[in-house]
Amino acid sequence: MNRDSLQIIEHEIALMVRLTTTHSPKLGSMDRAEYLLLSELDQQHSPLGINALAEKLKLSLSTASRQVATLETKKFIRRFPSPENGRISLIEMTKAGEQILQRVQKKRKKAYAEVLENWSEEEIDMLQKNLSRLNEDFKKWRCENC
Repeated sequence: MNRDSLQIIEHEIALMVRLTTTHSPKLGSMDRAEYLLLSELDQQHSPLGINALAEKLKLSLSTASRQVATLETKKFIRRFPSPENGRISLIEMTKAGEQILQRVQKKRKKAYAEVLENWSEEEIDMLQKNLSRLNEDFKKWRCENC
C-alpha cells in the first residue's frame, strides 16, 4: 500500500467530514450525531433499544445515552418500556423527529446534488459503492479491534 495515497485518503476523509458536518443552512439544522441517530431509527421502521442503537452506530452506551437524552429533550424521540422486558427502554421517533429529519434529508440531498452535478452517473455510482464499502470495512475493523 502506498503511504502517500493513505495519507491523502486520510486527509481527504477528515476534510470531507469537516465540510459536511459544518452547520450550514444548505445542510440543515441538525448536528451529525442527531442526524445519524434519527436516520438509524428511520431506517429500522421500529423502536430500538439503546443497546441496539449504540451497536448499529458503533457508539459507546454512554455516548448513545447522551445523544438519546438530547433528542428526547428536543421531543424528536420518545422512550417507553419494552413490553417484553420493562427494564429495557425502547426508543422511537416522534412526529417532530420525523419532520425535522425529512427537512434535513431534503436539504442534504439537494446540497449533494449541487456538489455532484458535474459528475457522471457512473462516477456517482462508483462513489456510492466505494463509500458504502469503506463504511462496512470500518465497522468490521472496529469490531475486530475492540
